[in-house]
Amino acid sequence: MRLVAWQILRNFALTQNAMKNSPLRHAPLLHLAVCLAVGIAVNELVPLPFPRLPLFVGSVIAALALWKSPRWQSATIAVCFFMLGCLLVERYQQSLIVEWLTEAVCYEAVVISEPIEKPKTMAVDILLPSYGRKLKCYLAKDARSKSLRPGDGLRICSVIRPNSDWHIGRFDYRRYLEAHGFTGSTYVPRRNWERTDISLKRLSRLERTRILFLKWRGMLLQRLDESGMKEEQYAVVAAMALGDKSALSKDLKEIYAQTGASHVLALSGMHLGILYALFSLFATGRLGKMLSRLLLVPGVWAFVLLVGMPASVVRAAVMVSVYALLSVGDRDRMSVNTLAFTAIMMLAANPYALFDVGFQLSYAAMFAILVLLPAFDLLVSRKFLVSHPLLKWLWGIGCVSCAAQMGVAPLVAYHFGRFSPYFLLTNLVVVPVVWMILYLSMVVLLVPSLSPLLTRVVTLLNTTLGRIALLPHASVEGLRPTALQVALIYAIIVVSYALMQCLFRKTHKVPLG
Repeated sequence: MRLVAWQILRNFALTQNAMKNSPLRHAPLLHLAVCLAVGIAVNELVPLPFPRLPLFVGSVIAALALWKSPRWQSATIAVCFFMLGCLLVERYQQSLIVEWLTEAVCYEAVVISEPIEKPKTMAVDILLPSYGRKLKCYLAKDARSKSLRPGDGLRICSVIRPNSDWHIGRFDYRRYLEAHGFTGSTYVPRRNWERTDISLKRLSRLERTRILFLKWRGMLLQRLDESGMKEEQYAVVAAMALGDKSALSKDLKEIYAQTGASHVLALSGMHLGILYALFSLFATGRLGKMLSRLLLVPGVWAFVLLVGMPASVVRAAVMVSVYALLSVGDRDRMSVNTLAFTAIMMLAANPYALFDVGFQLSYAAMFAILVLLPAFDLLVSRKFLVSHPLLKWLWGIGCVSCAAQMGVAPLVAYHFGRFSPYFLLTNLVVVPVVWMILYLSMVVLLVPSLSPLLTRVVTLLNTTLGRIALLPHASVEGLRPTALQVALIYAIIVVSYALMQCLFRKTHKVPLG
């Protein structure tokens, strides 16, 4: 059986590598990830009339039987992953089905997020240990509800309502809640809740660990708050360094959105890249590099737990972990393959993550960077860039920014109806400043007296972005492309890249990818 399984993987890789005209011919897992995503999308958007499990089992048996025919076996494996996506959606939908009682009932709950202040309520995420279910909870706003922190136990008496079908533009609130595992919401008046001690033994080890790290994050946030920073500066630092966006005002969010800098407020691969660079500082010699990379993996995942495990950080953490472990043995990291591997893992754990905007933007940006960056690098001589360090640095930031923007701009226009023409100027300012803010945040947590320096850097960033937002046409609003138009835009990008590759091959006789 092991020989058959090995032959299946070998045949699939050989078949994909035989596609010599594709710049992604060394990423066989990408095709599997696409098939899985298509299966999830089709099963969710278009109910299929045929049984899924028999077809999945049949395609697996066919793949085993066709091990002597690589091309047919590859096609069958693609069908396997398509049907697997359909099965994952069906299973996930069943896990979200809960029949809540229509009258008020008392529940024990534990707070699993920082409270967010609304006009009349405090919104917190809670987990019911007895049911293993997550809820959106809205408590009447008062001093008690404002003082809640992750890990606090509650006893509430209220009516739990199923997720509502609420839409604003193209934002589907119900699907958003389901993608994040929420099965209902509840409003609790002042007299209907109280704090209490709750045993967490009924929770999984992962949930208990996550709550523990969230408690530690609360302590770090309190330390930052007590360092003397003003409200706006604290909100930016809390979002960038610890992933807590609850203190961000609408005006501040709008400034970052208009200038195309929202990505720095949402933790992503850039933040873990900075963490990776910090670990690399202690690597000296071959043994030092090996130890630093092995220590990096638990350090990265501790940071993921500390910031609440958002999808973009989990994706980046898996990629950094695979990168670090493979680099210990000096193996080929195959970046696009690694990205596809993380997508398969995350969609297998939660197929509804495919419909999360953050998930889409994160993967679109990273995929565009990995695929398009090699093409940009060949537009300017490496010898010239090496001899001009400042131009090399500016060129690097510009190339990454343009590649990422090509990946996310159609999706941003589709979901948010806007485009930021000054994204390149914004990133030239934001990227170096974010490095400074993250490193200074670590220093301030250890030495709070240095907070004035951090405050000045954040103030400079906010002021600069505010001025960019005032430039003419800083944000093109009112864009409403359809899904078909978005697909056509991506098709144009792909065709343009293929033509560029062909022209470069004819001119230089060297492939781009």
